[in-house]
Amino acid sequence: MTKVPTIRIAKPKLENFTRSVFIAAGLRDDLADDVAEVLIEADMMGHATHGLALVPMYLKSLETGGMAKNGEIEVLADMAACATWTCHRLPGATVSKRAMNLAIERARMFGCSTVSFTDSYHMGALAVYLVQATRQGMMAVLSSSTLSSDGVAPYGGTVGIMTPNPIAAGIPTSGDPILLDISASITTRNKSLQYAAAGKRFPGQWVMDVDGNPSDDPNALLDGGTMLPIGGLDHGHKGYALGLMVEALTQGFSGTGRDEERTGTYTSGFLQVFDPRAFAGKDAFTRTTDHLVKLCQNNPPRAGVDKVRVPGENAMIRRRSALENGVDLTDQIMQGLVAAAEQTGVTLPDPVA
Repeated sequence: MTKVPTIRIAKPKLENFTRSVFIAAGLRDDLADDVAEVLIEADMMGHATHGLALVPMYLKSLETGGMAKNGEIEVLADMAACATWTCHRLPGATVSKRAMNLAIERARMFGCSTVSFTDSYHMGALAVYLVQATRQGMMAVLSSSTLSSDGVAPYGGTVGIMTPNPIAAGIPTSGDPILLDISASITTRNKSLQYAAAGKRFPGQWVMDVDGNPSDDPNALLDGGTMLPIGGLDHGHKGYALGLMVEALTQGFSGTGRDEERTGTYTSGFLQVFDPRAFAGKDAFTRTTDHLVKLCQNNPPRAGVDKVRVPGENAMIRRRSALENGVDLTDQIMQGLVAAAEQTGVTLPDPVA
């Protein structure tokens, strides 16, 4: 695989730049802190489609009102171990971080806790938030859907009715956590836009055109087609079922679904945090997860695979490298940051020498 050329910028300088860009665009200081942190964490972990590549989209949303520049979360219900919020288009970074903080606090009290929320702006890479829980020895499950958008057809259909509907989980071990972050569809619209902009085709048939024909051309989606659920034409009923479950969790419990017409990026989320101390105990939990990791990593690799990894393993390696050496950013991402610097008058930091 050809290595994509990158520019490397130290994390503190990049974070200060990103924060300053959003403040200059009118975003309240504490909200800008959250957005900058979450976007850069995504890049550090290797989730480039959901990192600083989103800065132009976020700035546009601040201009149009798609993302709120200030405001507060409104509590719709609070029954101690369960809470539901409406978020008035506040940044998904702020909503998700606050939801995780509350869920961790309540899980300490009740063993497990749930926060459901709606009317949030874009949340970014879900895996970023999971480390808040795993650092404290807790397991977290987070999912989201955007009911103002669609693009994934039900299995056997041709018209999009759902979003990719990601579901993520952070599983603590005695070392690095297991971090999984998957979508119910094979690809996402953002990734399709990036492939199309680069003039590239997908590695496989990830989408369908408007007539329902499978395709590896990202433009088939952008021209009105749909994303295939994970499993594709062969086993896509599994991805379809997972997507339905996420829709029910995120929209059903938050009380806002596709029966209501919404515009912009109207995102709903569902978060659960579990404290192993309320079950068989923290030691028993990590003993089990440590052994599971060893079984995977020590598994004989098939031909062409150097070693078996667990989800999140590379992400944590990349994150440590980024903290030490700087955050790698592609030319395409840098173009967006240069435009943001020109738009807001904020000086772009120099790359690492």
